[in-house]
Amino acid sequence: MTIQDLIKIYDTKKKKHGAEAYRHISNVLKEAKEQHKKDFKGDDHEQSWRAFKGKNLEKLIEYIITDEVNALGLQVVNGNSLERTNGSNLSKELSLVKRNLIVDYGEFGSHLPDVDLIIYHPKTSKVVAVLSSKVTLRERIAQTGYWKIKLASDEATKHIKVYFVTPDEDGTLTVKKPAKKGRAIVEVDTDGSYVLSETDIEESDKVKMFDKFIDDLKKLLK
Repeated sequence: MTIQDLIKIYDTKKKKHGAEAYRHISNVLKEAKEQHKKDFKGDDHEQSWRAFKGKNLEKLIEYIITDEVNALGLQVVNGNSLERTNGSNLSKELSLVKRNLIVDYGEFGSHLPDVDLIIYHPKTSKVVAVLSSKVTLRERIAQTGYWKIKLASDEATKHIKVYFVTPDEDGTLTVKKPAKKGRAIVEVDTDGSYVLSETDIEESDKVKMFDKFIDDLKKLLK
């Protein structure tokens, strides 16, 4: 089972559901889990599946958004590829993206925020937005809120939007009030979350269904 298999399952849903395909990400993952189980040889399938799902959800989201982001004249790069690649091995464009995203910890050095996807202008390497993704919010959303606060505290990075993209399988974002802790963090400490779910959520300025993502990105460019 590879990311290509996951993309094939998603493309099947896209043929059937068109622009609403994003709502079926949880079903894509369920089908992929069955296939993953058939191919699995070992003792702990659940653990192996969780690792696969965690690693490949961000790649699937990258696949879903890349064409539309490119159509706006922007590029997408995976955060891990910047984190793990030595500056001397990066293109000038990506080396500048890395510098434009760095968080300064004074005597403790400069470090990249933990984000999954970075959207930037290829001509200037200016970072427009960063995305984190997880199947559920849990501990990851507080991390995302932390990075928003760090980026907002520096003149060089305060314009960068920090978003969270999730199928929200445990329903943390469904109700606006009374808000669960994860929803409260999204509303107060991030620039917003986009939900890939069949369940309709109570939307707000910060919490929306995923189909609003590209429109919001367009607004940032005006």
